[in-house]
Parts: sequence; structure tokens; C-alpha cells
Amino acid sequence: MSLRHYPPGKLPHDELQRLISAFTHSHERLVVPPQVGEDAAVIDMGDRYLVAKTDPITFATDRIGWYAVHVNANDIAVMGAQPRFFMATILLPDSPDNSQLAESVFSDIHDAARSLGVVVCGGHTEITHSLDRPIVIGQMLGEMEPDSLIRSSGLRPGHLVILTKGMAIEATALIAREKRDELRALGYVDDLLADCEAYLENPGISVVVDVQTATSAGSVSAMHDPTEGGVATGLIELAQASGVGMEIEADALFISEESRQICAEFKLDPLGIISSGALLIGCESDSAESILTALKGAGIQAGLVGIVREKEFGVMLKRKERLEVMPTFASDEITRLKLVSD
Repeated sequence: MSLRHYPPGKLPHDELQRLISAFTHSHERLVVPPQVGEDAAVIDMGDRYLVAKTDPITFATDRIGWYAVHVNANDIAVMGAQPRFFMATILLPDSPDNSQLAESVFSDIHDAARSLGVVVCGGHTEITHSLDRPIVIGQMLGEMEPDSLIRSSGLRPGHLVILTKGMAIEATALIAREKRDELRALGYVDDLLADCEAYLENPGISVVVDVQTATSAGSVSAMHDPTEGGVATGLIELAQASGVGMEIEADALFISEESRQICAEFKLDPLGIISSGALLIGCESDSAESILTALKGAGIQAGLVGIVREKEFGVMLKRKERLEVMPTFASDEITRLKLVSD
């Protein structure tokens, strides 16, 4: 086997799929097995499906418990399930303030779980050697009726793609919180920084309400929340899971002015930056208008961004009537910043 070096972030899709194929196996009760682009595992429990997800928080230090709950809940919700129970493995550095840090992480997990009606049911906490930041690895369990399952593999040519809330929501909060002093030195006023930090809650990194609104309004065929690698990676993963292509309008991929400004400040591409809080929705063409109307009525910004094509079309970005291959990001753009001080 030839040796390869992987940069920080997700494994390349081809390598991840190879490892999944080589080292996992099927089971009669495993309804949704491991697969690139699928957000969670689904297990048949008889009268209902159990939906299980685990995801770590590695970029943030501030409000890390809040991130952990919502990021894992999002992946349960996009499968059509209700997040129910949360556990966390909390790894803390051997630092002078780790007692205060432990209190903060537990408090944020509690607040986030309560906001979603989720029960914190267990986990593990320890002080770990050689860490320069806390790491929280969340595990969320959800449940649903079997006929409520929505898979990332449900897209078909002719379906339409909707984006909610916009690109770089999580990145905006992360950068504002972790680079606060640097941004102040660059002339960012405290009111603007406070608004950006508050992106955790407004527009928020949770997509649970987005999902519930969309699925109650029309025929949703697939959903995916773009996290590491941003909206571009999320679209590619969605297309790969469904075995389809996509034609995405570049000008339709919206972003707030604050997010655009912060990304430009550090020369980061909004297409490839961590974007929890956004939701990609695939739907039947005759459901798009009703879904968009429902989202607007719920106070959720949303827009039609593209159409699903045959697999041979590829995932293409349309700029001023010209098609180009959707850019890929070996590492999330956020990794180009040093978010933790020595």
C-alpha cells in the first residue's frame, strides 16, 4: 500500500469510501449503513428506527459544548428523525484553568440540549496529555417512524436544490470568537463583532427547525447540512450519495455581508468554509415554491440554488452562463487560520 499524507480535516472521499467498503459489513437491521454523504446510521428497532450519529468539535474552543450538541442534532434531523438523547466524550487539556473550562463545557451542553428538548444521558470526561485545546466528541441518538426516513441518496434528475440561511454561518461565529483581538486591531468595532459572535444563535447553527418546516411543506427527497468543507463539499457529498450531477447557480449561493467581510479579511473562500446552520434541501420541482414559502413564513432565509442533473453532467457551478467544475477543498478553509494561541 502506498503512503499518503492527508491534511487536517475530512479524509478524501475516495479514500473514505475505500475504507468503508473494506472494513464495514452489512446487517439485516442496519437500514442506512456507512456511506459517503449519509449523515447518520439508521437501525431498525421494530416499531421505529433508531438514528445514531457521532461528530467531534475540533476547531472551536469557546462555546464548544453548544457546537457539539447542535452539530450532532443536525445530522439526526436531516434524516427525518427527532434528536432525543445526547452523550459526550469531553477531553480537556492539562491547563491551570481546566476546572473552569469543565464547568463551561457542561453548562453549554446543558443549555443547547435544553433548547432542543434533548436529554443528556451520559458520556466520559478526562484531562488528557498533549492537548492545547478542549475536544468534545458528541453522540446523538434520535428516533422516527420508518416511513419518515429521508436519505441523502434520494435525489433524482429534475429535482431542485434549496439552500437555507447561507454560507459561512458557523465560520463567522468561530472567527469572531477565536480571532476577536486580531479583528479589533483591524478596526472591527465591538458591536459588529458581537453580532458575528451571536451567529451561533442568530441565524443559528441548528437546522432542526429548517428541517421540520421544509418536510411539513412539501416533498423533500434529500437533505444534508454542510459542515467541514462548506457548501461546496456538502453539494458534492449529496450528489455522490445520490449518484447524480448538479447544476448550481453561483450567484444564488448567498452569504450575509458580515460573513462575506470576515471571509474576505482572511482571504477565505466562503464556498469551502465550515457552514453549520445552512441546510441543503433536495425536493420535487413542484414542491419548491411551497417549501420556500413555508421557510420564509418561519423567518428562515432560503433560496433556490440549482437543479439535479444526470451523473455524467458532474457537479458544476454556473457563473455568467459558463459552467465550471465545483471547486473541491482538501481541507476546510478555516484550517488556514490558527485559531488557538500558543
